[in-house]
Amino acid sequence: MRSILYKALVPPLKGDKTMSTDYDAPRRTETDDVSEDSLEDLTARRSEARLAVVDVDESESAESFELPGADLSGEELSVRVIPKQANEFTCSSCFLVHHRSRLASEKDGIMICTDCVA
Repeated sequence: MRSILYKALVPPLKGDKTMSTDYDAPRRTETDDVSEDSLEDLTARRSEARLAVVDVDESESAESFELPGADLSGEELSVRVIPKQANEFTCSSCFLVHHRSRLASEKDGIMICTDCVA
């Protein structure tokens, strides 16, 4: 609709021999013309598509997954633990360590973060 209005509002330039282009029309290429394909070509494409299935070994893909509750007693962690700083507090609801700016309420030594108050 817009291209029709645009063509009506903008007159062609003098001496311009080119045809106007309808940008709203679907574009077609040579490969889009399916009507010229023979039945044999279409059958061959369908059989090629069936053969293109990837053969995956299930045992190889299963090795990369971690199961919940797996025995991790032989694993060794290398994490550096930093003690709680003076400007931090432990939320009494979620038990996470937050910066003092995240403190929402404090009553009788019970500190609650802004996430747990909401």
